Amino acid sequence: MASQEDILQRLRPLVEVHRDRRQEPVRFRPATWRPWLEPHGAAQALGLGAVDTTSKSGDRFISRDDLAAAREALSDDPEELRDLFVAVMIWGAGTTNGRAPRYTSAALGDTRLPYVLEATRSAVRVGELPQAYTGFTVRGVRRAFFTKWFAIVDDRDAGCERALILDDRVFHSLNALGWSSREAASTRRWAARYAAYVEAMHDWASRLGVTAAWLEWLMFDLNGHVETEQPQLGKFG
Repeated sequence: MASQEDILQRLRPLVEVHRDRRQEPVRFRPATWRPWLEPHGAAQALGLGAVDTTSKSGDRFISRDDLAAAREALSDDPEELRDLFVAVMIWGAGTTNGRAPRYTSAALGDTRLPYVLEATRSAVRVGELPQAYTGFTVRGVRRAFFTKWFAIVDDRDAGCERALILDDRVFHSLNALGWSSREAASTRRWAARYAAYVEAMHDWASRLGVTAAWLEWLMFDLNGHVETEQPQLGKFG
């Protein structure tokens, strides 16, 4: 595995090239999701975000800020927590993941879901990320999506090492930089490897003068193309 200084040396020019870029809202199509959500009484999330006024299919846009606002508005009603989970799944899928509505329906039909959502949110909010990782066992939802859930429900102070998303695109960039979660955590256990990833990203972000959430998005957007001489990349993630 490359040293921390070697990784930082490669990250600095990337951050400078992309520093002014920001994650844009994700487009989704409520009509695609509705048949999968309505049988579970979980279609409320389809009203989040903003209408795409150029769409003839009723598309909407949903952003990370929309999810954060929904999180802040949560009451103690378990259904509201479920609706936030649905919104996270919609945001994570956008218009590119055609299987996400089916996977979300499978999760909604899993009797473990209400407990898992509350238990993992509680673990994340006290910084117990390995516990949250091992505790998210719901049909249809794997790391790429349940770490999105962690990132959204983490409402701790900005000075904390808040949860981050870890999916294959982020991994492609990390691997291209020479970073290994297994070596960083000194174990094959994924819960510990996830925690090591979060710790490393916060350390790099602090030393580069950016937020860890922005750096996570950049790793997603670059998708392994970590040289500065790259063509314009996609904006959504």
